[in-house]
Amino acid sequence: MGLLSMDQSSLLVVAALFGMHHFAEGGCSGRCCQDTDFTCFTTDWRMDRVYGMCYCDERCVKTKDCCFDYPTECPAQPCVVSEWSHWSGCAQPCQPSFRVRRRSVERFPQNSGQACPRLEEQAGCMEYQDRQGQFCFQTQGAAFITTMEYSKGRTHDLYGAQMDAGFCMEFKMESLTPHCTVENRPNTRWMQYLREGYTVCVACQPPAMSNHSRGCQGDGNLAERDELLHWQAVGSPRCRGTWRKVQKLQHCSCPQVHSFIFI
Repeated sequence: MGLLSMDQSSLLVVAALFGMHHFAEGGCSGRCCQDTDFTCFTTDWRMDRVYGMCYCDERCVKTKDCCFDYPTECPAQPCVVSEWSHWSGCAQPCQPSFRVRRRSVERFPQNSGQACPRLEEQAGCMEYQDRQGQFCFQTQGAAFITTMEYSKGRTHDLYGAQMDAGFCMEFKMESLTPHCTVENRPNTRWMQYLREGYTVCVACQPPAMSNHSRGCQGDGNLAERDELLHWQAVGSPRCRGTWRKVQKLQHCSCPQVHSFIFI
């Protein structure tokens, strides 16, 4: 066999050193650690092709000092959660409130896997019967509204398919309190879309619709066009304001943005 060139000899030395350290140290084999663990290290080739101290904890992904075999020896495992529970009942009967549903973590993420999603959701709702089963007496007053997204939590078992019946009202927003624009909780961020001068579309559907008047509390259906009406956002009593009726729509065609629903 002929003599090896200088470059070939150098490559053999590097390969020998790599193989020796690889089998002696083992990289991340059996060393996968959670979170930040400064004791979870060895001496081997790093993912950036530098030989030296390398880590096998989750932090190494951000600090970019993982051992070369971290992705294969410590594969990322995302968070696994259960199915959503059934919606709870409204916290208070006969007044705007919220219901809750939850899910639990079945397996926490490992090795920088995808983080767990939100484990709790809230939705605007109103019970139309009290604890004794009596129908609530609705008095005329401010309109209670929530976003279409959270209206799915309303009580509607008594009305079934009638949820598709109803009408929509268009209002021009005249005023609102500063608290609306600073709401940042998951169930109240929709209030940031309320703006003075905007025209909003609000649906009046069962069960918010009264069986007697065929209207919703505070919908302004019988009000004059220039009459100033009051509204309040469900989930934040400090987010409230006034609006004026624009028109009633028998066939709702509310856009995705600036659309709300009476509670």
